[in-house]
Amino acid sequence: MLATALSIAARLERPLLLEGEAGVGKTQVATSLALALNRRLIRLQCYEGLDSTHALYEWNYQRQILAIAAARESGRATDDAALFSDTYLIRRPLLEAISQEEPPILLIDEVDRADEEFEAFLLEILADYAVTIPELGTISAVTRPFVLITSNGVRDLSDALRRRCLFHYIDFPDPATEMRIIEARHPGCSIALAGQIAHFIRGLREQDLKKLPGIAETLDWAAALLDLGVNDLSHDPVALHRTLLCVLKTREDRETVALPIFERLAAGAL
Repeated sequence: MLATALSIAARLERPLLLEGEAGVGKTQVATSLALALNRRLIRLQCYEGLDSTHALYEWNYQRQILAIAAARESGRATDDAALFSDTYLIRRPLLEAISQEEPPILLIDEVDRADEEFEAFLLEILADYAVTIPELGTISAVTRPFVLITSNGVRDLSDALRRRCLFHYIDFPDPATEMRIIEARHPGCSIALAGQIAHFIRGLREQDLKKLPGIAETLDWAAALLDLGVNDLSHDPVALHRTLLCVLKTREDRETVALPIFERLAAGAL
């Protein structure tokens, strides 16, 4: 399904909105796609208060001040046009993405963390793939980037943004898929242990947790178990229970998964 979504988005040159819980690998999709296509990855990390200046461009004021000082020392008049030329322009992710000769992968990460005003601004950029800079005029895209937008569901996105994008929901992987991920990232992990870890994590995600462990947490735990020389989850439950610091990231979740629950989940994963 994900491969189909990526293929259609590429053919239609439409942004692809990837939604899902934190930790399911949405950002990794962009990284893997850039690697597979040998494209440059440009990432715009969204956050509360993000505005167009930090997403598009700004002027290098320090260099401009130095140029003005140099002109005065040499007795030359300051060339205002030169001060506001491409030489002094700092390209931020959105402008950088539309300025590439080879279409890059543009990752707009966690767009739901930005406010609605920025979301509306983003719609304008994605509609025309052009940027207007007062001092330089309109800069149109040299090539259209492959746009991936991720959302963790922190807030509802506008209908306008959803209409502009294609959509794919990424869920946590099933144990068989997560097992293959563990084997790929940790070649030293046995098939048996990788399977146990994957099934244990599935059981853990079914608990009433405040923060469900993502794939990154799974891989951290697998690395820790390998480093400790663990061959299977039946080995020293008390010691292994302490290693859950790799996957449980709140005090409440650590208290929820007490030793008896750990032992039950571990037994079910064998």
